[in-house]
Amino acid sequence: MSKALNQDRLMTVLVGPHVSEKSSVVSDAHNQVCFKVRRDSTKKEIAQAVELMFEVKVEGVTVANVRGKTKRFGQTRGKRADWKKAYVTLAEGNDIDFLGAE
Repeated sequence: MSKALNQDRLMTVLVGPHVSEKSSVVSDAHNQVCFKVRRDSTKKEIAQAVELMFEVKVEGVTVANVRGKTKRFGQTRGKRADWKKAYVTLAEGNDIDFLGAE
């Protein structure tokens, strides 16, 4: 794959940050950040995308496939889409600040 194509792919790997109670706890305790990522992405792609977009050093990536919940809308049953989240461990001294506070 060419470098330009690879860079375009990396820019689409991260869907967005996943903010929850658990993600804020691991952020403080273990220097990790949680992201929603594409379902077909790999750990290596996720690490490269974070390093490219945020200019930080990534030590490790842990991924989890999350099943979509089954919901009811009146008598109709529906299902939310499955998705994938990644816990990215950053090297010591690196930090990602989504709020932009100084």
